[in-house]
This record gives sequence, C-alpha cells and structure tokens, in this order.
Amino acid sequence: MTENPILTAPAMPRLGDPAPAFTAHTTQGEINFPGDYAGQWVILFSHPADFTPVCTTEFMTFAHLEDKFAELNTALVGLSVDGLYSHIAWLRTIKDKIDYRGMSDIEVTFPLIEDISMNVARIYGMIMPGEDSTKAVRAVFVIDPSGTIRTIIYYPLSLGRNFDELLRVVTALQTADAFSCATPADWRPGDPVIIPPPGSCGVAKERAESTEEGVTVHDWFFVTKDLDAAVIDREIRSPQR
Repeated sequence: MTENPILTAPAMPRLGDPAPAFTAHTTQGEINFPGDYAGQWVILFSHPADFTPVCTTEFMTFAHLEDKFAELNTALVGLSVDGLYSHIAWLRTIKDKIDYRGMSDIEVTFPLIEDISMNVARIYGMIMPGEDSTKAVRAVFVIDPSGTIRTIIYYPLSLGRNFDELLRVVTALQTADAFSCATPADWRPGDPVIIPPPGSCGVAKERAESTEEGVTVHDWFFVTKDLDAAVIDREIRSPQR
C-alpha cells in the first residue's frame, strides 16, 4: 500500500510551538539550534539556492542590517539545501564582486546552514513541492528568547523579502511583550498601541470621560494608548535584555 505523503510528512511548526531542535554545520561552525541562542531573539530564514540573484540581494541586505537586528537582541541564521563549500564560495563572491544599491564589500558573518539532506528544511516546512521540490522557499521564523516560534512568513521563490517589515515585526513583538499591548495595522514605534478594552459599554463610557492621559476609547472593544518611541527604544534596546 502506498503511503500518503501528506500523512507521512513531518508536521509543520506552528505559532506558539517550540522551535524544532537540530544540530547543523554552518559557515560559522557547528550550531545547536535553538539552544545556542537561549536568551536571544532569532530570525531563522531559508533561501532557495546559492549563486542566484534574488538570494544575493537578500543576503546583502540581511548583512547590511545585521547591526540593527543586533540592537534588538536578534540573531540571524540562514539556510539553504546547498553544501558548505558552495556557501563559502558564494559569500566570498558577494564580498569581492557584488555592488548593489550602494552596498559593496559586504561580508556575511552570521551562520549559513548546510542542509544538503533537507532535514532541517523539512522539519521547518520549508520545502513546498507545489513551489519547488528540491529548493527551500523563502521562509522566515521569528523565535523568541524562550525558543518559541512567534512569527512565520513564507515568500515564493520569485519574491524578495521586505526587510523593513522584518525589522517592524521584531520591534512590534518585543513592544507587545514589554508593554502588555497589541499593535494595530501598519504600526510603527511612536504610533498608539492597543490596550485591553474596558469590557462593557458602561465602563467604556466612564473611561472615555476620564482624564487618563494618552488613552482613547474608540468603542467598548477598541482602546488605544499613546506610547512614545523613545520609551520603546529604551525598553527593548536595553543592554540588560
């Protein structure tokens, strides 16, 4: 009897799940994931192949922004199903030859995982046969300091990632954790955040008539509060984090 590949394939990780653990060889040596990153946020991301143009622009941009992610206590870890020697040769080519959007002499210092067996790509659901059965799609997993998956984003092979959005996602997650709030559509630091609602129309009316500074009651289920960008910056970029 032929097995159903849908039933035999490993379950894809979900939001709120512990990040699947693995040990792998990388361009920066062996890593034990996510254990080596305990206490840090991590972006684990996959790309389809070395020596390809979209992936080259993405790696240059990740490396260019690595310090900005580091300020948010966030490490970067890349992956593709290519081998270690291919990774090293490609990253050397990027540094020595590629000039793109004013970025040149870009050195990638974060680890790039060798995953020829596709074992890591499979346990993270990065191989999608409808897109390509031999390459990883452009997956992004944002993992918090406890090793929990907080955000998952998938892009097709043809679509390069939006790096402003990746920085925004990490900032918003950390802000929500630090201030026990939620962030509305298109939120940026300095915009109002959403706080728990009053719970009833009567309480909402009382709250709307109060003089609580910076709080706006739009309705009983929808309350926002001003939160200064400088306050967020001090909290989530604190060296103690």
